[in-house]
Amino acid sequence: MADRRLAALGFAEVPAERPLSYPGRPVTGPYLLTGAELLPLAVRQSRPGAWPVAGTGGPGRPLDEVLAALGRPGVGRRHPVIAVGSNASPAQLAHKLTGRGVSAVVPMVPVRVAGVAVGCSGHISRSGCVARAPYPAGPADAAAVSVLSWLDTEQLAAVDDSEAVNYRRVTLPGDRFTITLPSGERPAAAGLYVSRHGVLAGPDGGPRPVTQDQAALLTALLAASPRLRALLGPDALSWVRRAGADPELRRRAPRLFAEEGLLLPPADFGPYPARGAGRHRHHLPLHDDPPLHDDLPLYGDLPPLGGTLPG
Repeated sequence: MADRRLAALGFAEVPAERPLSYPGRPVTGPYLLTGAELLPLAVRQSRPGAWPVAGTGGPGRPLDEVLAALGRPGVGRRHPVIAVGSNASPAQLAHKLTGRGVSAVVPMVPVRVAGVAVGCSGHISRSGCVARAPYPAGPADAAAVSVLSWLDTEQLAAVDDSEAVNYRRVTLPGDRFTITLPSGERPAAAGLYVSRHGVLAGPDGGPRPVTQDQAALLTALLAASPRLRALLGPDALSWVRRAGADPELRRRAPRLFAEEGLLLPPADFGPYPARGAGRHRHHLPLHDDPPLHDDLPLYGDLPPLGGTLPG
């Protein structure tokens, strides 16, 4: 049997532990993360809970059956959440969940999301890196390639907690932001974490394009700002070491980005109704807003756009 461990598949690097590796390696195909392993999912023209899981004996048992055998909720009882940064990395997601005492059994699949582009958040993370953040895409922009994870309620609360200081989770309606699974199914909604700080501006004044190379990004930011070099330089390694060790430096970063003309306002994805709340919430809350652990619909509560797939 093939070795499906994260390390054997090249997914072992955790950006939280090695910030210059941010955002880590995202999944490039449909998988079931079991914490230490990645089991491939065979895409079918059916709801994902019926997709066969390889490496589980015979022709592959359906995903919902495998989840039940692991004592975890099926896909229909989970919340779909889109990741544009390190949460798309199975190693990072497993590290985040297990570090909070939560199961790291999560189905993860690449998706295309129309109406969403990816930039660089206007803050420095706890590990010292500059993380990714989504912003609304223009009509001519290609759909962003992201990763959708189906999180159970406990996992969603854990990820919310991990993101709460710098990000706000919004619910994207699928009729406004087209989300397309590998099967062609279009979910009716999915969660997305939006930066509270806005995104960094590029040389042309628009959002700075993302790069897979964190060191190259930090080097470019240092080259553009003498104040950043004095504070965090002279190089990318010193940046992550200084920022990772000093919470005050991290708190000063958004203000410095703004003063240097490097920060664009927070993205406006618009207000969308919270599930069962009977009211609208904007994606930029007051800091005393209660956490939203119950506003994102379960995957099984809403049919996919265009009708329910068989299976």
